[in-house]
Formats: sequence, C-alpha cells, structure tokens
Amino acid sequence: MKSTFLTTVSPESAAKNIAAIIDHTALKPETMPADIEKLCQEAKTFGFAAVCVNPAYVKMCSELLAGSRIAVASVVGFPLGASTIQMKSAETSEAVENGAKEIDMVIPVGRLKSGDYDYVRRDIQAVVSAALGKLVKVIIETALLTDDEKVVACQIAQQAGAHFVKTSTGFSKSGATTADVALMRKVVGDSMGVKAAGGIRTFADAMAMVRAGANRIGASSGVQIVRESKVI
Repeated sequence: MKSTFLTTVSPESAAKNIAAIIDHTALKPETMPADIEKLCQEAKTFGFAAVCVNPAYVKMCSELLAGSRIAVASVVGFPLGASTIQMKSAETSEAVENGAKEIDMVIPVGRLKSGDYDYVRRDIQAVVSAALGKLVKVIIETALLTDDEKVVACQIAQQAGAHFVKTSTGFSKSGATTADVALMRKVVGDSMGVKAAGGIRTFADAMAMVRAGANRIGASSGVQIVRESKVI
C-alpha cells in the first residue's frame, strides 16, 4: 500500500503551502540549544513538515514539539556516511527511542563508487530495520556521483526498503540540482519520495525542485522561503 508521504506534489499545491513539504533544518556543528528552541518554534509557527537535526538534539526537539503534527527527523551517519553498519543501526535505534519519526541517513559513498553494492544495500537495510517502520530517507550525495552511480544508488535504496531518496547532505561540494532531482524521480517513479536538499535558499529554488519532481525540501532557510511565497 502506498503511504501518503509518497504522493507527488503539484507545483500549484506547493506554491499555496510550501511549508508543508519543508524539513526545517539545523545541522551545523555550532548549533546551540537556543538555536534548536528557535527552530522548533518556527516549525510550529509556519507549519513545516519536520525539523531535521543532529542526533544530540532529537530528544529536545521531541519534547518541544510534543502534541504538534511536526515530525522530528534525525540524521544518521552524517555527513560522511562512513560509519559502520552497526553504528548506523545503533544511531538509528537511539534516535527512534528519543522520538525521531524520520531518519535521514547517508550512504557509504566510497562503497558505492567501488561497486560494493551489496554492502550499500545492507547498510540501508540495517537502518530501515532499526527505524521500526519510521520514515527513512537515503542521502546519496549526488555531487560525488556520476549519473550512472546516482541511478544505482536510487535502485539500491528502493530494494532496501527505504521511503525516500535525498540529494545531498549540504556539506559536500554542492547541493541539490534540478537535473539530479529529475533523474532520481525518473528512477524511483512514484514508489518513493524524492527530497531535494542543499543550497535551497529561496522560494524560486524550492519551486524549481518541486517542478523537477521533489516532494520534500530540506532547507535551513525555510522561514525565508515561506515568507517569499506569500508575496509572489
């Protein structure tokens, strides 16, 4: 059965309520508790889909957002994807225990590029299993991959039971591009969600990703994006 989060988003719908597909993000190493408090308050004020934070802040966000419909998303193996499978599994389990409803994991990019597809599949499957049915988004870090590798990464994520493929961590050479989003959507069809993240700072940026096929946007500029949407 297809879950509601897999439904595609029309540009018209996104333009009317762009906040509903934004993961409001704070992942920088210098992020402080006060920044997290502000992030969660903004999420409630503007009605974002989720807040996306590092594992150390998952429990805090869960408490601040208790009673709201806003999900808490935790990154796993972030930003390099080079943790062991066991560590990613444990990190996921702890995030879920602390209230995470969504997991944004980074694939082992080097393993993918070396052709060790079985390892990548097992890596994703371990996180999916540890997530206990919670939403899993697989960050493939498109800036480091060829188009052929992007296709393979999306296919493996599908096979491993993930729910979304995601372009970028925002900590690599570059972020999301419309070409990458379109390619990822072409590969997964309507069987998975596609999240565009990295370098999306304006309403125009966000809408370009939606038109390319994204149905979730990751951005630290969510407030600016929503405010721009109200005046255009």
